Amino acid sequence: MESDLKRTWAETDLDALLHNYRQIRNHIGENVKFLAVVKADAYGHGAVMVARTMQDAGADYLAVSSIDEAMELRVNGITMPILILGHTPKEQVRKLIEHNITQAVTCKAKAEEYSAEAVKTGGSLKVHIKVDTGMSRLGFLCEGDMFETGVSGILDAVNMPGLDTEGIFTHFAVSDEPGEECRAYTLHQYELFTSVIDSVEEKWGRKFKIRHCANTGAVACYPETYLDMVRPGLLLYGYGDFAKGLGLKPVMTLKTTVSTIKTYPAGTSVSYGGIFKTDRVTRMGVVPYGYADGFFRSLSNKCSLYSSEGPVSQRGKICMDMSMIDLTDKPGVDVGSEIEIFGPHNPVDDMAKTAGTIPYELTCAVSKRVPRSYIKGGQVIDRELLLRM
Repeated sequence: MESDLKRTWAETDLDALLHNYRQIRNHIGENVKFLAVVKADAYGHGAVMVARTMQDAGADYLAVSSIDEAMELRVNGITMPILILGHTPKEQVRKLIEHNITQAVTCKAKAEEYSAEAVKTGGSLKVHIKVDTGMSRLGFLCEGDMFETGVSGILDAVNMPGLDTEGIFTHFAVSDEPGEECRAYTLHQYELFTSVIDSVEEKWGRKFKIRHCANTGAVACYPETYLDMVRPGLLLYGYGDFAKGLGLKPVMTLKTTVSTIKTYPAGTSVSYGGIFKTDRVTRMGVVPYGYADGFFRSLSNKCSLYSSEGPVSQRGKICMDMSMIDLTDKPGVDVGSEIEIFGPHNPVDDMAKTAGTIPYELTCAVSKRVPRSYIKGGQVIDRELLLRM
């Protein structure tokens, strides 16, 4: 659904996305497959349009978190391989097979469930084995004394009927963190992962078609970990500490407009709790962007947005549907003027650091009532609104 309301909106620059894809492709080399992570609605950028762009560009795989996210792509014409990184109930195995969706297998018990259901359907479920090498979340445990039992469990899984084991993967915990301790931990994870692969393949008598472990940090800093395929997430969208070094561009710009301007005398309390008081005659603008749109309340009185005349400080506590900005020194900014919340002039990375979080969280937080516009060649080629109407 579309919205004509010019309130607060997000723009996804598909040209920037394509640029980033090509830059990363050049960085990893032509013999490495490219998996684009599009879970969580492509981190708020719009999973269907991002997936379409990746499919047209020649990416090899997509990754999502759930079967619902995978089905959204299939229903909207995405035919390329899709890997579900998270849990899928066994009752959904038939749907996975029917729609050619690959499922992560994280332990022997899951493998047994998926195998039994696949056999019932008379079909074959494509799977990737997940190895826990130190993320301590999902995957076959193979560290230390658990190495042999982990390898044995993986061998049992890959030999189960109804399962077509295409790949094996793990996930790095600190590949995007600086320091020798983090480097040593990442390399240990990688060495453990490759040891598991070697042991399984020797006993299995077969090779995994796709081995993958390189997330954003590893794509940027650990070329030895590329193996058969890489999985950039944040990097694809042009954010984070490594984006600039690789010549990447931010894909999302979040914008709003000034809806009201009022002038207050010195000593006026602004918004809930009175945490900000004017120290002079102040020209205060109201923008329709609040925490229900994804503006973290923790940023209250701590951040700036960007106007045609430069940065404007946010003032007072952020409300559910609106927030206030100081326009005292910006006489050319008036009612209806566009304000960049984050984008090329006001990097989301800076706002994330102020909030004590990562850019992912801010782009994912852009709520469903914020319309999305998709830009290509400088023109809006599509719009969508996620509200039900």
